Amino acid sequence: MCVCWYSRNTWITRTRWNERERGIKGENGLIGDAVAQGIKGEEGIKGEKGIKGERGLVGDVGGKGNAGKIGPQGPQGPRGIKGETGRKGEKGEAMTLNWKQCVWNRQDEKDSGLIQNCNFRKRDSSSALHVAYAGNLRVHCSSGGCCSRWYFTFNGNECSGPMTIEGVVYGQPANDNPHRHRQIEGYCENIPAGQVTIGFNFGNCRYTSTMYDGYTGWISVSRIMIAEVPPSQK
Repeated sequence: MCVCWYSRNTWITRTRWNERERGIKGENGLIGDAVAQGIKGEEGIKGEKGIKGERGLVGDVGGKGNAGKIGPQGPQGPRGIKGETGRKGEKGEAMTLNWKQCVWNRQDEKDSGLIQNCNFRKRDSSSALHVAYAGNLRVHCSSGGCCSRWYFTFNGNECSGPMTIEGVVYGQPANDNPHRHRQIEGYCENIPAGQVTIGFNFGNCRYTSTMYDGYTGWISVSRIMIAEVPPSQK
């Protein structure tokens, strides 16, 4: 450290003295050699394959998952190829309407049997006949209740294709004497072609053998209507 009252020479001498006491910084030493890297050892021999372990137990079935969301609709597929045109069917035979009616104006007091016949010529065995009666009918009882039936026959037999064509009328005690307009109709199948005699008949109901007081037609016109029609659809 310098003291201000020293002379110039003394100042320099003091500075050099201090340097001598501290010593001069030496030169940097040489960098040492790097440690040599060791040599890689040889690769060991591969061991033998181990024995396959036993199969594990089957785990429990998991619970049913939630239903997934419906996916988006796929694109429309290509249009299919147009099929070939079918063969034209054979022309069917036209059937003109074949019909007839039988009309009468009389009061028939028969309690059983045939009321009226109507002859009809049927053209086709596969067709059906539609028959109908329209007129005034009445059944009368002296006591209690009564029951009578009006029905159609075809060549003397009731219809069996599929069932009978009939109308059942019930009466009340003596004070009741109902003359009423009634209509009975139906279709009968399985009748051969040719002449058919269609009868309108009166008789007792199926569950009784008693013949009650019947009346067909009362100061009015009665009629049987017949028409040949195509077969029923299956």
